[in-house]
Amino acid sequence: MAVERIVPNLRAPDPTALAAFYARVFGIETKMDMGWIVFLEAASSGPHKLQLASEGGSGADLPAITIEVDNLDDALARLREEGLEPTYGPVKEPWGIHRFFLTDPAGNLVNVATHYK
Repeated sequence: MAVERIVPNLRAPDPTALAAFYARVFGIETKMDMGWIVFLEAASSGPHKLQLASEGGSGADLPAITIEVDNLDDALARLREEGLEPTYGPVKEPWGIHRFFLTDPAGNLVNVATHYK
């Protein structure tokens, strides 16, 4: 048996509107919209991962998901174009991650991160 993929489901009162938010901030595309559920996919595919944690690191709350990006400054600028500010960070963590947290319009806490050297 092999796991093909793991996909987190975020609660959203208006899935289509939340999908538009993720498209604007991260460039994630809508692949299917059934009204009650929207399937999103990044333009580039990468490994699928599952993380289990008791907190978000550095004493922060545990985010629902982590979105790894190649340009944190660009993601931060796009978030600010939405009229939103990070709820944590941006900060370079001692374990090699540069990140910020955002709270999306449906109230989900999201960790946006990139690796640094």
